Amino acid sequence: MHKRFYTVGMAGHIDHGKTTLTKALTNVDTDRLKEEKERQISIELGFAPLFQEEDLQISIIDVPGHERFIRKMIAGVGGIDLVVLVVAADEGIMPQTREHVDILSLLGISNGIVALTKLSNVDAELRELAKEEVEDELRGTPFENAPFMLVDSVSGEGVQELRDLIIRSMEDIPVRSREGDFRLPIDQVFTMKGQGTIVRGTIYEGTILTGEDLTILPQRVQAKARQIQVHGMNTGQASAGQRAAINLAGVHYHQIERGNVLVSSSHFSVTDTIDVSLDILNGIELGLKQRMEVKVHTGTSEVMGTLIFFDRNRVDEEEDSILCQIRLHDRIVVKRGDRFVIRRPTPVETLGGGWIINPNGGKYKFGSGTISMLHSLKEGTPEERILKLIQKEKSLPIETILNEASINRNELNDILKKDGWIELRGSRVTHTSIVESCEKMLTNVLSSYHERHPLEKGINKGELQSLLKPFTDLVIQFSIEELLQQKAISKENGVVRMEWFAPSLPQQWEKRCLQILHSMERDALNVKAMEEYFKEAGIPESLRQDFYLFFVQEKWIVPLDEKHAYSHKTFVQAVEVLKEHTDLSFNIAQAKEALGISRKYMIPFLERLDKEGHTVRMKEERKWISCEE
Repeated sequence: MHKRFYTVGMAGHIDHGKTTLTKALTNVDTDRLKEEKERQISIELGFAPLFQEEDLQISIIDVPGHERFIRKMIAGVGGIDLVVLVVAADEGIMPQTREHVDILSLLGISNGIVALTKLSNVDAELRELAKEEVEDELRGTPFENAPFMLVDSVSGEGVQELRDLIIRSMEDIPVRSREGDFRLPIDQVFTMKGQGTIVRGTIYEGTILTGEDLTILPQRVQAKARQIQVHGMNTGQASAGQRAAINLAGVHYHQIERGNVLVSSSHFSVTDTIDVSLDILNGIELGLKQRMEVKVHTGTSEVMGTLIFFDRNRVDEEEDSILCQIRLHDRIVVKRGDRFVIRRPTPVETLGGGWIINPNGGKYKFGSGTISMLHSLKEGTPEERILKLIQKEKSLPIETILNEASINRNELNDILKKDGWIELRGSRVTHTSIVESCEKMLTNVLSSYHERHPLEKGINKGELQSLLKPFTDLVIQFSIEELLQQKAISKENGVVRMEWFAPSLPQQWEKRCLQILHSMERDALNVKAMEEYFKEAGIPESLRQDFYLFFVQEKWIVPLDEKHAYSHKTFVQAVEVLKEHTDLSFNIAQAKEALGISRKYMIPFLERLDKEGHTVRMKEERKWISCEE
């Protein structure tokens, strides 16, 4: 059985006792910075181990409560599995309590425990009043049914009971996937003397091993995992759900910043346009407008972006999710399903959030068509999303599918085992529906070509491929091979034709062409120029080249030079006569004597013998190839 890893987040208003409660639960002071000690507030994210057994590890992350550090709070809670919402009994619900609850809701975090702290500051009656106030405030939120714990970090009252409840709660929470490729959004970067660059964060998915090659996105800087630590202990690996510090080789810490993502694969999307499902918070001071500038928080990233609506120009209050787009000012690393929060930069206000339905958005038209397309993207299964991508591009590399469909390799492998999916050469994928469309278009193109060019054997494969766009060359090649196996088409010397097709003369010209052939056979070895035969037969000038090529292709004639040709029958008879009247080798004079033709025909005839493979020239003589030893 795999060990399970979870991260618990401490959230709540400033000075409500999050850090003190974390210390009471773990015996670790997560305020490490001198400024944090002096001001007695958390500025950076703090981490501590809560529980460690053979099959279970639970970590705590303490996030800042001050409104100035909300961005760091968002970065911290993005990777948690359960939240402990801390409310001081002597103050009750405060502004940052509400904002933290809103943010947690927008990030899809619904597993929670409410801890009423600082009990020693209030009497029993005020405890009950504070509890009732919190219950009222949480009504209608994901935490309205969250269990309540009364704790006092100083005296220790309720601390062990809270710890036990956290551990029991993990039994019902699914673990993050350690399958697939490793991803860690970086929330801290620092350097240590003698160690070099170190990054820290919560592993969202996958597993990392010491010595593994990694990439820092979006800047695509390469690095290697020199050492891995979890809560100060060296370990050979770390998996999804764990807080980890990774010592990186091959990169300077100045090259990395909070919001970058450490990955083990190239299929994660680096994007500046995301299609999203957006939920708006109730009670925001000002509405949202088309092309409004907002601050976008996702994972540990924080970037500016522009809101793009496709069915409205303004939102004041919205009960249903809005399908829209955010065009970012900087590139980020996300995948389908990632949660996000948007905030107004000034005056500062949390506006809403939701989840990313497509990490690689495009430019779409305003209107219902785009909304319908986004809706299908939102509701579609992984297989439906892949098919939609394939229908657009006809075939795609596996890495591109992993990236744009936002699925892992195991999911893709399961889909490719189903009927209808085809793996092409070069690790590309297509679908039988695409191949069937290509085959239909291919046979239509060939049939049309045969109708327009009845004299030609078929169409060159390269030209055929150019007529079958937008299908990719690999799909076309696969379709050709399928049709060849079905004996629907034939291919010879790079020329493709329908199986039923045979080149033929147009009926209205067949008699005149046969007249040409008869005239050439009559003239035997002393033929006229081909142009004269065509003129005598009344063949239009526009058709002469096509008919000439057909005569050669069908072996009706054998070209001598640019102007003259022998009928195939005459050429074969001349070869036989020459063989009968010459020895193993012969010269021009001997050939002329045997055939009785002038030099005008003799030189081209002998050169044709060489081209046809009957003879080989040796200085002033020719030798019959069939007579060579």
